[in-house]
Amino acid sequence: MDFAVIMAGGTGKRLWPLSRQKRPKQVLKLLDGETLLRRCLERLTPIFDKRNIIVLTNAGYADIVRENLPEIPYGNVVAEPAVRDTAGAIGLAATVLSKFDANATMVVVTADQVIEPDDVFQSVVRDSLTYINSNPDALITYGIDPTFPATQLGYIKLGSAEQFEGCDNKICKVESFKEKPDKQTAQEYLDSGSYCWNSGMFVWKAKTILDKITSYLPEAVEPLSKIKAAWDGPKQKEVLKQWFLKMPKISIDFAVMEKADNVFAIRLDCRWLDMGSFAALADIIKSDDKNNIVVAGHSELLDSKNNIVVTEDKKHLIATIGLENIVVAHSPDATLVCHVDQTHRLKELLDLIGDHGGKKFL
Repeated sequence: MDFAVIMAGGTGKRLWPLSRQKRPKQVLKLLDGETLLRRCLERLTPIFDKRNIIVLTNAGYADIVRENLPEIPYGNVVAEPAVRDTAGAIGLAATVLSKFDANATMVVVTADQVIEPDDVFQSVVRDSLTYINSNPDALITYGIDPTFPATQLGYIKLGSAEQFEGCDNKICKVESFKEKPDKQTAQEYLDSGSYCWNSGMFVWKAKTILDKITSYLPEAVEPLSKIKAAWDGPKQKEVLKQWFLKMPKISIDFAVMEKADNVFAIRLDCRWLDMGSFAALADIIKSDDKNNIVVAGHSELLDSKNNIVVTEDKKHLIATIGLENIVVAHSPDATLVCHVDQTHRLKELLDLIGDHGGKKFL
């Protein structure tokens, strides 16, 4: 059976003070009153029954995820007791699915991406399921056609492409994974036409990825086997908390994908954005005539240009005079004001706030 697994555990510190430790970026209502998490679900429901959609999130986010996606069965929201990066999360999802369906196929997506239009994404998902269900030993990832020489994204080098029966999109052999490059190297990747951005989305048989984890990440084997044995039993929560903490903290790319053979990719030729910062809003929100990006119910910007103004509070007015290249982000108990070029220092700011006794604001 085919399943979708939504990874929804990211905190989104670069969107503080809107995103918090108990309110991650994927549940912020920044997209015409909708959340990234809901948009993600809506892209998947034409393909998957809601009973076959699993959401992995941090234990602290489980309630707000369930509130945002009330149609998802309660038990389909899996709360991780600790952050163990994507290898741990994917290993957990594959373990749970394989217990109930030894032949489960899983499409792994992330909740914090903007992908448009939906039909292009859905075509790629359907083709990847067709391919994996016919080639159960393969691993598939989605490569995003790059539109500029990004230095904050990983890349995939693609080899030969073949048309597979029953698929509209070609299946490409993956030659290698590349870490975030410098500007010159990123430009070379873009000019070559052989590289895609690494989307962090995957498709495989649950059994296959567990076999790969066993081979390349043997220290994860015992924790996952203990969790599988206790799952859906009276000690599920207790065993999960005890053994998931023993999972190595590493990404699935480092742990498996960069080492495995039989890895393939499908190009995802669409509008794609990893919603990780305020600057990213410029790519999804139409600016005003002064190039201000405004997400607010009420705003008055006098002689102000090139600013980013954000609040989820539709009753709150944000007003500015003579501002240029400034971020103003308002929440009920904290407000950020900084130069656009300084947003990369947000993690530094949050450390300072915590050191000065302001943990309640984090």
